Amino acid sequence: MESTISIKVEFSGGLELLFDNKRSHELALPAVVPLNNDTKKDVVVAEGQGKPADVAYLIAYLRDHLLQERAELFEEGGTVRPGILVLVNDTDWELEGEGEYALRDGDEIVFISTLHGG
Repeated sequence: MESTISIKVEFSGGLELLFDNKRSHELALPAVVPLNNDTKKDVVVAEGQGKPADVAYLIAYLRDHLLQERAELFEEGGTVRPGILVLVNDTDWELEGEGEYALRDGDEIVFISTLHGG
């Protein structure tokens, strides 16, 4: 049986429009993921060939499975595009190691767009 972790992901500042207009998502992710962040459901990670699921994997997962349109407004170069604030359990992800932060069961990750048209 594959081990999973449950996390909550929230979008605001307009990002929710890219994710089917839903602000909050409950996700079950594999606890161990491929080193290259491949998010296909049938990927099997061989013993010693994976890493703990991290925020970088979450960003790839969101792009590949939940994003409805305009990926360039969310992801750029394997991370979130400039102007998106990421909070890990209410703490700026820069203080938590950014994409390398290893997700834990019960984590809450919030993506907030700070860019406004006008």
